[in-house]
Parts: sequence; C-alpha cells; structure tokens
Amino acid sequence: MAVTDAAGDPVKAKARALYEARRTRVPIAPFTDSEPDLDMADGYAIQQQLVPLLLADGDRVVGHKVGVTSAAMQKMIGIDTPDYGPVLSSTVYRDGDAIPLSRFIQPKVEAEIVFVLGSRLQGPGVAPTDVAPAVAGVAAAMEIVDSRIVDWRIKLADTVADMASNGAVAVSSRLVPLGGLDTRLIGMTFTRNGELVDTGAGAAALGDPLAVVAWLANVLGEVGVALEPGHMIMTGALHAAVPLTAGDVFRAEFDRLGPVTIRVEGS
Repeated sequence: MAVTDAAGDPVKAKARALYEARRTRVPIAPFTDSEPDLDMADGYAIQQQLVPLLLADGDRVVGHKVGVTSAAMQKMIGIDTPDYGPVLSSTVYRDGDAIPLSRFIQPKVEAEIVFVLGSRLQGPGVAPTDVAPAVAGVAAAMEIVDSRIVDWRIKLADTVADMASNGAVAVSSRLVPLGGLDTRLIGMTFTRNGELVDTGAGAAALGDPLAVVAWLANVLGEVGVALEPGHMIMTGALHAAVPLTAGDVFRAEFDRLGPVTIRVEGS
C-alpha cells in the first residue's frame, strides 16, 4: 500500500517517513517494496520535500554529493547515470575527528576526492574544461554513507529519496590548487587500523572527477540551481564502501592531496 500523509500526499508522507527515520535512527522499509514502479524522478520529488524539513531544524546546505559514479556501482544498481543530494553543515567533520556511531543507522565509509568551488558554476552546457577555472582547490575526504532504508535494501528511487544515502563527510584542511593536477591520476590507499583495505584512483569517478562536477552543474542547472562559491562537491567513491566498527581508525592517503583520518567511537 502506498504511503500517504493526512492530506493524502504520498510524496510528503515519504519525505516525513525519511525525516523521522533520521531523527529516531530507526530504518524504514524500502518504498519500492510496496511501489516497485517508483523511479529516479519519484526519488528526487521525495528528496525535494525532505530537504526543507531538515533545513527547518537549523541546518544549511554547504555543497553537494554525487554518488554511483563508478561503472561497477551503476551496473550493480542497473542505471547509467549518477545520483546526487545536498551536503548539510551538520554532517561535516574535520581530518582526525572522532565519528560517533550513535549518529547513524548502518554506516559505511569510502574515500573520495572533494572539490571546493571558488566561483559560481551553473549549467546547462558546462564541460569538464569549464570546471577547472571555477575550482578553488581539491581535498582528500572520506564519506560516511548511511541508509534510512532497512538493511540497505535500496533500489534507485529509495536511495535518491534518501538524499543519495548520505551520512557525513570528513575533509582534510589541506586545499590543493588544481593547476597542473590531473585528477584522473590521483592514486589513493585506504587503510583500517593500519592494514590496507583497498586502493583507488580518481578515474574511478565517472572517468574524471572534473566530469562529475560538470555533470552535477548541468543536472542542477536544469532546475535553476547553481553550484555556489565555497560549496564542496563530493565526487564519488574510489573503492567499495567498508562498514564502520567502534574503535576503528580509517586513513585514506592520496597522491598530491595528502591524508585524511577518522576515528570511530561508540557502540
């Protein structure tokens, strides 16, 4: 049975259900269980109702995340395009911070490259070569992905509605100028408690992280939204996500960008 609110609006009801799942940290069943025909457009319609609920609590948008940027992830979900969602100020951590498990439901961590914009960028018609002049710098980052959908049983509409399964992000304080840097070739090693877990390179993100930003600028431009100066743009995982366990120390070391580290605390 489709979810509806008191006024009979199924989109607002789904947004409210996700909002409550975030607040209580109790996951909900996938929307696609009862409505298997929900698609990406339906997911974004729910997301657009969810974001104002979160902003009404005093949060603010400080950037955007792009997910499903690797060919492997797109094949797994059965799509040929990334997805996106806003980054909220309350979810941003610094290099070396402790990440409390109590903030999440079923978190996983992945390393990725983040751009910080120096000037406004708005589509349509943005090419990767247009992105570089708008970038203030590049930073090492780790994203904590989380799902308000029980057991990560997500289909495309579910994860899009859930703000692209965002949880939090830890960003290095070192901002590296883009000049002379080929972001496709930035190598990365990812360790847990000093043991190598995975490796990756910038090219895993849509072939080039700059292409991720161009894609986002064009997609948001279609709905009149621009990427603003100071916004961080998370360009997607460079490896498979790893579950978080209390006591873990994760470190991602990037060529040219340096390291970023998080400590996991709580139960």
